[in-house]
Amino acid sequence: MKFNIITIFPKIFDSYFSESIIKRAQEGGYATIKINNLRDYTHDKHKTVDDTPYGGGAGMVMKVEPIFEALQDIKEKNKFEENKTRTILFSAKGKRYTQRDAERLSKYEHLVLLCGRYEGVDERVIDNLCDEEISIGDIVLTGGEIPAMAVVDSIVRLIPGVLGNSESIKIESHSEDGYLEFPQYTKPEEFLTWKVPEILLSGDHKKINQWREDNSKRKND
Repeated sequence: MKFNIITIFPKIFDSYFSESIIKRAQEGGYATIKINNLRDYTHDKHKTVDDTPYGGGAGMVMKVEPIFEALQDIKEKNKFEENKTRTILFSAKGKRYTQRDAERLSKYEHLVLLCGRYEGVDERVIDNLCDEEISIGDIVLTGGEIPAMAVVDSIVRLIPGVLGNSESIKIESHSEDGYLEFPQYTKPEEFLTWKVPEILLSGDHKKINQWREDNSKRKND
């Protein structure tokens, strides 16, 4: 699976994508992540990617031209079929991202992730160049870089072969059965006065499974 991320702060991604599971996914050939600097698609000496909004108002709006050129360049360099590619803009007014979206998007071969900044993006980008607009919650961030990292992380781990134990995907939080993950414990059995529940030490897998089911919480509780 390939990810193309468009941003004006490409170095933000260096550390996160060079560690842990995402690093191993890239080294193992399961995922390719390309960071594209939007300023490379400007044509003035200041590499301008934003301007004042028509109608007035505070802040600046990201321009349509460099975004269009970036998307055209990515499309030309990546010969994925249209129905196997999805272009996503991150913004505070987008649809809230869920695990269902991660599962849906993991079926594509190529995702183009556009990181908004400033007061937003020219609406013509949303209307004509993006397939969907996503938010990671009812919060306002300074840009779409953190949402982009969250989306890549949530999708990469769903790619077959990336996680060492595929069973962990089936039983984790926000799985399709509607339950959040049950409480987990590890050694030592007792720390200070805090003890591991005795049922988990019993070796009775039927009772343990029942305990886990009883102690899982539904998403809407």
